[in-house]
Amino acid sequence: MIKYFDEADVAITICDKEGRIIEMNKQSCQVNLKPGEDSIIGKNVLDCHPEPARSMLLEMMQKELKHVYTIEKNGKKKLIYQIPWYENGVYSGFIELSMVIPFEMSHKVRTPK
Repeated sequence: MIKYFDEADVAITICDKEGRIIEMNKQSCQVNLKPGEDSIIGKNVLDCHPEPARSMLLEMMQKELKHVYTIEKNGKKKLIYQIPWYENGVYSGFIELSMVIPFEMSHKVRTPK
C-alpha cells in the first residue's frame, strides 16, 4: 500500500481479478480482521461476503461494474465505493473504499462559470 494511504481515514481493500486480497491499509485491517486474525491478505474476497452480497460482488468482478452505496452499522453511516481497477488498460481487480460519513451532510451543486 502506498504510504500515503496507510493511515488515511478510509478503509482501502484491493483484490486481484480472481478476488484474492492483495492490499489493505491499516483501517481496512481494523474493520475487516476478525479477532485472532493477523492478516487476510491472500484470502478470496468472495469468501468474506455472505449471500446475496457474494453473488453481487462476483457479477461486479466478471462485468467490471462499479457499485456505490451507503450502509449503517454499529451506529455509523458509511459510504462504500467499489470499483474495478486497471493496469495499462487491462482489468486487474477491484478496489473497495469504505468511509464513515455523517448521517446528515451538505450537498453542494457547482455550476461551471
